[in-house]
Amino acid sequence: MLDADLLTAAEAATGFMPPDEGRALAEAALAAPAGPILEVGSYLGKSTLYLAAAARPRGTKVVTVDHHRGSEEHQPGWDYHDPGLVDPAVGRIDTLPGFRATIATAGAEDVVVAVVARAEDFARLWATPLAFLFLDGSHTDESAQRDLTSWAPHLATGGILAIHDVFPDPADGGQAPYRIYRQALDSGAYTELSGKGSLRLLRRDR
Repeated sequence: MLDADLLTAAEAATGFMPPDEGRALAEAALAAPAGPILEVGSYLGKSTLYLAAAARPRGTKVVTVDHHRGSEEHQPGWDYHDPGLVDPAVGRIDTLPGFRATIATAGAEDVVVAVVARAEDFARLWATPLAFLFLDGSHTDESAQRDLTSWAPHLATGGILAIHDVFPDPADGGQAPYRIYRQALDSGAYTELSGKGSLRLLRRDR
């Protein structure tokens, strides 16, 4: 059963994950095979808490990897820019303090392992097969492709690949997550499971 307190904290946290998609993410992580959960792109930790709600009863960890300098859409001049996230000392976005506050306030520091790095750099150091992989990083084609290429090989057979913000219609949102979703599914290595909204879930078969 999912951790109810962490679900409540996740719903209250700042971020872009709708409650129905967040719960579907948590339930999929809870049902995944034994092993670690890894999230690429954590922003301020909302989706991390949904994953933590599954990790705690599983007795495992959520590993998050994010450089915490913000995605393209978080930079000055873009729609999702928040001036309050700019570190005045360096003049750049820094979401790490907010992320740490979110996780600490929710009491999830025991199940969340935060890695501050570029996802592709950390992937070269990672060696443990993943039970669950959640891709929700930068939504440019280049970065989305890099995340899939870097991390999908680490997903164990039977493991679950989750991709957020998948919008088949360009009018609904960016297309980079949709294209990596199609790439994974069209490879023949995955079977699609029941998702929710813009969240797609794929089981790795080989």
